[in-house]
Amino acid sequence: MSLIVGVDDYSSESDVIIIPSALDFVSQDEMLTPLGRLDKYAASENVFNRQMVARSLLDTLREVCDDERDCIAVLERISRLADDSEPTVRAELMEQVPHIALFCQENRPSIPYAFSKYLLPIVVRYLADQNNQVRKTSQAALLALLEQELIERFDVETKVCPVLIELTAPDSNDDVKTEAVAIMCKMAPMVGKDITERLILPRFCEMCCDCRMFHVRKVCAANFGDICSVVGQQATEEMLLPRFFQLCSDNVWGVRKACAECFMAVSCATCQEIRRTKLSALFINLISDPSRWVRQAAFQSLGPFISTFANPSSSGQYFKEESKSSEDTSVEDKNRIKDQEVPEDVQIRPEDVSSDPSISNSSVKLENMVEDHAETSRKSPGEISVPMDSSLLCTLSSESHQEAASNENDKKPANYKSALRPESGASSPDSALLDQELYNSFHFWRTPLPEIDLDIELEQGCGNTLSPERPEETSEVTTPGSSNITMATRKELEEMIENLEPHIDDPDVKAQVDVLSAALRASSLDVREEASDAERRSDAQDGLGVNEPPNCKINHDASVPLIRDAVENMESTLCYIHNDSDLSTNSSFSPDEERRSKVQDVVPQALLDQYLSMTDPSRAQTVDTEIAKHCAYSLPGVALTLGRQNWHCLRETYETLASDMQWKVRRTLAFSIHELAVILGDQLTAADLVPIFNGFLKDLDEVRIGVLKHLHDFLKLLHIDKRREYLYQLQEFLVTDNSRNWRFRAELAEQLILLLELYSPRDVYDYLRPIALNLCADKVSSVRWISYKLVSEMVKKLHMATPPTFGVDLINELVENFGRCPKWSGRQAFVFVCQTVIEDDCLPMEQFAVHLMPHLLTLANDRVPNVRVLLAKTLRQTLLEKEYFLTSASCHQEAVEQTIMALQMDRDSDVKYFASIHPASTKVSDDAMSTASSTY
Repeated sequence: MSLIVGVDDYSSESDVIIIPSALDFVSQDEMLTPLGRLDKYAASENVFNRQMVARSLLDTLREVCDDERDCIAVLERISRLADDSEPTVRAELMEQVPHIALFCQENRPSIPYAFSKYLLPIVVRYLADQNNQVRKTSQAALLALLEQELIERFDVETKVCPVLIELTAPDSNDDVKTEAVAIMCKMAPMVGKDITERLILPRFCEMCCDCRMFHVRKVCAANFGDICSVVGQQATEEMLLPRFFQLCSDNVWGVRKACAECFMAVSCATCQEIRRTKLSALFINLISDPSRWVRQAAFQSLGPFISTFANPSSSGQYFKEESKSSEDTSVEDKNRIKDQEVPEDVQIRPEDVSSDPSISNSSVKLENMVEDHAETSRKSPGEISVPMDSSLLCTLSSESHQEAASNENDKKPANYKSALRPESGASSPDSALLDQELYNSFHFWRTPLPEIDLDIELEQGCGNTLSPERPEETSEVTTPGSSNITMATRKELEEMIENLEPHIDDPDVKAQVDVLSAALRASSLDVREEASDAERRSDAQDGLGVNEPPNCKINHDASVPLIRDAVENMESTLCYIHNDSDLSTNSSFSPDEERRSKVQDVVPQALLDQYLSMTDPSRAQTVDTEIAKHCAYSLPGVALTLGRQNWHCLRETYETLASDMQWKVRRTLAFSIHELAVILGDQLTAADLVPIFNGFLKDLDEVRIGVLKHLHDFLKLLHIDKRREYLYQLQEFLVTDNSRNWRFRAELAEQLILLLELYSPRDVYDYLRPIALNLCADKVSSVRWISYKLVSEMVKKLHMATPPTFGVDLINELVENFGRCPKWSGRQAFVFVCQTVIEDDCLPMEQFAVHLMPHLLTLANDRVPNVRVLLAKTLRQTLLEKEYFLTSASCHQEAVEQTIMALQMDRDSDVKYFASIHPASTKVSDDAMSTASSTY
């Protein structure tokens, strides 16, 4: 075939120019073998042709896969093509290598060891290529091959790792070294612990100390958490932590920022002791870093880092207080008295002092006994002092951080000596008992009685007052005779994460999942450790005993029966708690008492104080404008870590976040309030979360959607009487800021389906029925489809009630409002509801035939074809499939058959079609999609 150009009516034949067509070349290539075409274009001087050869390698292999010798020949030509001088050709070739490797793996019997012999050497060679694009492509190819497990373990050890180690040598090119370190870090989780420890870890530790290139140290810092996760706890603590400390004090702020970002992963790979003693002090330094970017990253990681202190044995997850026995009401004794002999001249680091529970406990005790309000008021406003575990040794103010560090050595001996004075005399039994008396978890949280002006009736009604604090403190009082405590388990953590996973696409939810996941991973490391600690504590308690301090006006003999009475008589206890909480809120506390109310012993107090300061408006100006949002992200994990007994530490922060001016902060809390309710239990939920929940219901749609998505999860945790109060507010969800926000109404319909189980048939009929019928007539078809399911489930619940009068009334209303609706869309909705009722067996077929089927069959004469089409599909595909209409020869079956015969004679071709055949589709959604129905 030829193309004639330049011919007109007046030209001669000699003037005709004949140009060969591109199809001529195609016909010539078709005459060549696959290998011949490969050789022809691989030798071309045109770069584009050689690129096309690289792209067509996989197709060529598939053509010759039946012949082993041809496959080997193609692989040999790949090796020659890898030497091409043009970078674009080499990069194109490397992009095809993972696909070719997968083909070789699938055809392994015919071409054994093809990948290892021909392809892998090219990949590792390109890691050091001079061209940046080729290197990047080879790195991506290597990671893809490792991820798909296409590289044998032997090849990883003998061909891949040695090349990477060589590329990270001191004399290697700077760019290549940085990229090689990154590849080593990324491949560590893929190759496993053994290879990482033997081949990668030593060089990684060397790279962390690369003095010449901060880029290398930054890459190491950014991937530090991944390496720790792979090698495990022992290697992390012995080899990696010293390097991590160096990186956290690096003179380049980018390295320190990378350390702050991976801090949670590093913490998960260490034991509780190191986490508390060393990592906490290290993290405080990052929070006080001179660089704003480092502080910003540190505050973002603060909540996740605190969540790694979570322990299943210290964060109770029973929900209702009455589910506990009287023996389960006690909290584990917080006293951890250890006999230690410490010379006075020993220089102690801040992290070492804060790590010792006995030191921190005695320090708090001494501070409470010695310091008065005048001493507290002399502290500068910019300083945040924490109890003796860190307050006397490091100042958390960023302005005075350097000054405190310079004066630290002068303060250590005296402070440490005074803090240890009771323990240094532990040889005396009286002094040992005095330590435990002066610091007791119950009396520590209990405000002295003379400082509270109790109501006369309250004193007479309750006898001995337990505490003017909040509800959780009355139910969590320590009793010496109780040891069995209802605790959280890993399964409950997993359930909380599983509840959030359906909404993982939302960034707010994703962050909460990350925090809870970190708590789950951290708890796995501490189970065995906590068991041994519990044994030591029980031995110490058996040996020392528990006595009351002389200045306490309530003894255990009086408190134990009172606690048990509180558990057995929950209503009277709740009444007392509410009155008592009013007293505590109305009474004015000194600054020292306010600070003491936020002290706990689950996490280092310095960390918690910094977390609570994230709601300070000044933080938004000096650290990050989004800092409040990061605080809200992490709050469920922090609350789980502290446990409900320490909720008083977070209550004020939570209320501040709930009233934050940024709707994104409130939206984050709205998405997690149901999980927080599980953590806190029924009493605290009713007292502290319900008012905030009510506020979210009246907030912007962006906030309300978070509450709506988990409406059932939250309401099911409330008492039945409190739950019924929300029946009046459900109607408000139909009103949105934007009427075109149809997804809001669709979510409401989904939640109403779940709420049916929480309310009585009377409540369902009176309150949920009008909303459901309203949604069935929504302008948006997606909302209507979900509403049909809602109405069918409502019919099922009301029919099963005794007596089923509500169900009959609902059916009659469906017939009146939809079956006889003057609009065709209403009559179509009636058919949809009937179809859903049949499919989900919401009514026995006998009842359906009596109450719904006669009205359904009358629509066979409807004037709108869309209604008759859907009726034909419903009768043919759904109704006649039921056993009731297959076996019984009743008048109902005869009526259905007559209707179908009439529809088969319908004047509309679609109606005839669906009435005559038996299509495979039986889904309501498919029917809705196939039926002419406008979206709006």
